[in-house]
Amino acid sequence: MVTIPPDIRPHDGRFVSGKHYFACRVYFEDTDFSGIVYHANYLRYMERARSDMLRQLDMDQNAAYENGEGVYAVVDLTMKYLSPAKLDDDLVVISTVETLRAASVIIDQTIMRGSDQITSASVHAAFLTPAGRPRRQPKSWTKSFASVMEQADMK
Repeated sequence: MVTIPPDIRPHDGRFVSGKHYFACRVYFEDTDFSGIVYHANYLRYMERARSDMLRQLDMDQNAAYENGEGVYAVVDLTMKYLSPAKLDDDLVVISTVETLRAASVIIDQTIMRGSDQITSASVHAAFLTPAGRPRRQPKSWTKSFASVMEQADMK
């Protein structure tokens, strides 16, 4: 029988001064034939960072979906590629809650390689009912987002 040490688990990001930091590494599968990260994979890194950010804020997306409350869906995305990431690069996705509305949130995300910004995006996610109609986000979620925004403003 194999026993897995308790400290072996998927990487968790963390908040610092109202910003969420999520580290990731570029693997061979992330790259195209030229050895740089395929453009769609930046979206994957950002999605993982946003999912981790919500988890860190105790927002249980799975429970909200199963209870029929609703789910987030990306309704608008603007992205700018500044410099390519390459195999084995250590990256950090920095996520900042920029705008909070009753039924949506806008999160700005930046991917850094060391001190170099390589990609930036603005992601607008709406909270939708299971039927796909906009719905107010759970109050505890908007309070969590507001708290994070306040911490970012205080820096």
